[in-house]
Amino acid sequence: MSYADQYFDETKKIIDRLDLAPIEKIVDLLVEVKEKNGRIFFIGLGGGAGNSTHAVNDFRKIAGIEAYTPVDNVSELTARANDDGWESIFIEWLRVSKLKSNDMVFVFSVGGGCQEKMISINIIKALEYAKSVGAYITGVVGRDGGYTSQVADACVIIPVINPLTITPHTEAFQAVIWHLLVSHPKVCVNKMKWESLK
Repeated sequence: MSYADQYFDETKKIIDRLDLAPIEKIVDLLVEVKEKNGRIFFIGLGGGAGNSTHAVNDFRKIAGIEAYTPVDNVSELTARANDDGWESIFIEWLRVSKLKSNDMVFVFSVGGGCQEKMISINIIKALEYAKSVGAYITGVVGRDGGYTSQVADACVIIPVINPLTITPHTEAFQAVIWHLLVSHPKVCVNKMKWESLK
């Protein structure tokens, strides 16, 4: 079996094992956020940061929901990391944004954060703050879901098929799932360009 065969075989197995209930729950929460004039704040690191930027575009343009990510403002992000420390980059950004109970923090992370191993502490601090103000918490994460899955109102955990390809599959499926969310009939309000052409 070639590597490509193996990779796509793993992809098929992930699809077959994916729990759809949290996806539908996130759809319902997105509807609530929109009805309450809330905002979505996407947070992620590495590939999750890139996915956050793309998701902001889609949720604003296709779903008509106000959405932001701190990773889009490199000057502020790096100033906070330099002056206050890497661990506080998201929580302080959310404080300045005046995160409220009608808002949502949406995490894209491979591990979801782990206090014991000191991994993605900035995500953990952001979620602790989100909980303290009563904001909705959702995410698409891999492995066992980490801290994100422990505190989320709804969290999609990408099944692990091969321990050597956890990161690429998790980050790829983050994109698959947020595209499902923005195109969901309960969420989508604007046709996408190619779908609108006849």
